[in-house]
Amino acid sequence: MSPQAPTDQLWPRVVKLLLLLQLCAHGRAPHASPLPRGCPATCICTSDLLSCSRQMLQHVPHALPPTATTLDLSHNALTQLHDRWLAAVPHLEALHISHNQIKDLSPQSFHNASYLRHLDMSSNHLHAVETHYFDTLVSLEELLLYNNCITRVDENAFTKLSGLRKVYLSWNNLTTFPFHSVQGLGNYSLRTLDLSSNSLSSIPVEQLAALPENIRNGLYLHNNPIRCSCPLYLMLQRWKQRGFSSVKDFFEEHTCKVSDNVPRSLIKFLKYNHMFENCSTGPEDVQPLPFPVMVGQTLLLACNTSLPAAATTYMWISPHHEPIKHPGNSNRSLEVYHNGSLKIAAAKPWHSGVYVGLAINSPHNFSRLCEVNVTVHYPKPDGETFSTGLTTLLGCIVSLVLVLIYLYLTPCRCLSCCKKPAPLSPPQECSAQSSILSTTPPATDGPNRKVSANKHVVFLEPIRETQNGKIRLALGEDFSDPKHPKVLQLKSDSDSISSVFSDTPIVS
Repeated sequence: MSPQAPTDQLWPRVVKLLLLLQLCAHGRAPHASPLPRGCPATCICTSDLLSCSRQMLQHVPHALPPTATTLDLSHNALTQLHDRWLAAVPHLEALHISHNQIKDLSPQSFHNASYLRHLDMSSNHLHAVETHYFDTLVSLEELLLYNNCITRVDENAFTKLSGLRKVYLSWNNLTTFPFHSVQGLGNYSLRTLDLSSNSLSSIPVEQLAALPENIRNGLYLHNNPIRCSCPLYLMLQRWKQRGFSSVKDFFEEHTCKVSDNVPRSLIKFLKYNHMFENCSTGPEDVQPLPFPVMVGQTLLLACNTSLPAAATTYMWISPHHEPIKHPGNSNRSLEVYHNGSLKIAAAKPWHSGVYVGLAINSPHNFSRLCEVNVTVHYPKPDGETFSTGLTTLLGCIVSLVLVLIYLYLTPCRCLSCCKKPAPLSPPQECSAQSSILSTTPPATDGPNRKVSANKHVVFLEPIRETQNGKIRLALGEDFSDPKHPKVLQLKSDSDSISSVFSDTPIVS
């Protein structure tokens, strides 16, 4: 045996041992399941959901899966959001950060979140809503800010959010709100603005009257210490009559303060309204002025005003909730002059509706001047010249003439029918009557047929022997006596039958 033999036999065993050690090393791996790529250890990750709720997090996790479209960070201890932290989740659509301790937001807290549609920051410690907080969220639709400590909302906080549909600001400490800042949002999509359960002490009724109807329908003002006034009462009563859900759904929760010196002098003024019975009708209850116009005509809408022209600008709100200022809208179909008049160059059917004229004395002071209800009609056709009464009378006369023609001048159905029939022979003319009155078969069996003794035969005489439409009967021998009872009965029967078939009166 060669001296290399032991070495050759040992080498395969070493290789097998190394392979066994490698398998054992891999065998311990299944005891710890691997986490998805980029998922924080304290969170739960699915294909597009990342939930880190109730983990007592003080900072946002750094490793976030890029596929997440919903991120839940609620019920934690977050105090701030660092800049551009959402760059790790570029497809994020819903963000929940409620029940944390966030007091303010940096200018770039929500950068890189252009797809975010739902943001819930309720139950935090925010003290204000600044302009830079949400101005980069161009796709935002729902913003939940209720149950914070907000005392102020910047007038430009929502101006860049053209897709905003719902804003919840209830249960805060707001004393005022820039209602004019949401004027343009109503022309797009804003449907809900919840300001209930705040500290609003006064409300600019004229500014609220100028808001589009879709905002007023979803403007919740209940449970606020607003000072009682007739304009406020009349405005909310009209909203109730029009079925606005903001008043109808919370009718008994609308309160107002009777006296500023008595902090707890709140009453449910819509439910107990006896103290407002003498309130006169305010400008909110004035019906729009009717303004009918034909298609293609030019119309000029003007509101009477005594405001100084130097310090006043004018704006109209179209039926499509479009704000129109000088010089006019984009295609110049509507023009606004410096004196506040609105011109419609060529009226079209889609120009119909209520136009609201507003005067703007300052960025915070809107006053309504008038409302005009424009109705655009098509011109009537030339054929509609007869009055309804004349047309009805003419129809009655024509109907009467047709009835008379039908009764007295009905034409013959055929030419042969219109010809006068030839005189019939006596047997043919009386055949119908004889068939009815005869009690025996017609005498067609032969002239020599004998009649039995127990039967009496009655024959009708020819028509030439009739008199005054009566049919005279030819009697047999058994009835030769004119006073016989049978003869008298047959005479009476013949007289009655003659009266039925005769068309002329009987003359004695």
